[in-house]
Amino acid sequence: MLWGQGLLKVSDTETGSLSGIDLFSDMEPAELERVERACSFKRYASQEQIIDRQNDSQDVFFVVEGAVRVVIYSLSGREITLEDLAKGNHFGEMAAIDGAPRSASVMALDNCLIASLPQEPFLGLFGTHPDIALKVMRMLTGVIRTSINRIMDLSTLAANNRVHADLLRLSRIHSKGDNTAAISPIPTHSDIASRASTTRETVARVFGDLTKIGIVERQKKALMVLDVEQLSDMVEEVRGE
Repeated sequence: MLWGQGLLKVSDTETGSLSGIDLFSDMEPAELERVERACSFKRYASQEQIIDRQNDSQDVFFVVEGAVRVVIYSLSGREITLEDLAKGNHFGEMAAIDGAPRSASVMALDNCLIASLPQEPFLGLFGTHPDIALKVMRMLTGVIRTSINRIMDLSTLAANNRVHADLLRLSRIHSKGDNTAAISPIPTHSDIASRASTTRETVARVFGDLTKIGIVERQKKALMVLDVEQLSDMVEEVRGE
């Protein structure tokens, strides 16, 4: 079935709007409504799995409410976090594009409303809406760049330096524009350890050291980074940048 022939929603158990999805921000309301009709909407509880690595499904998913985490697991069962995606983001486009099995698992971080769009109408949008195709290409380019940087960090940085690098990444996302950052919600040691491929004990030790020299301060609702430039210098020094 070609895009535009009036695909119906797979399930009527939930309804929702795609108006907050970044990928569709430039789409006309009537066109967006057609995409919504082609989607099925489903709620997931916190920690519930949405898709599993190596699954052969090819739908694309949109985070309508809540947030999700993209993870892979080592042979020993250790969880490695690749990315957290908040409301407005999407995932699953790689399998839709190349038809290969899923490259990672995705689980809900809190109560989520997720829309899923089948492969065929998703790919059909590339022909009718070139701006969407360009957004997807730019997003995938970002994934490649992030992966290259992560491989370099894993290959060249010690565990404590990888924790610094992850904290710097979070600081830039939550920057207050005055050389400080307020990271909220406060990341757990487990979350940072998962991204930095280290242990919770290492993260706790590094945070303790950073607190002693006045770079990090834990407050009630946020983790404050009090000197982003100094943290950046620490990371750049070991990276040789």
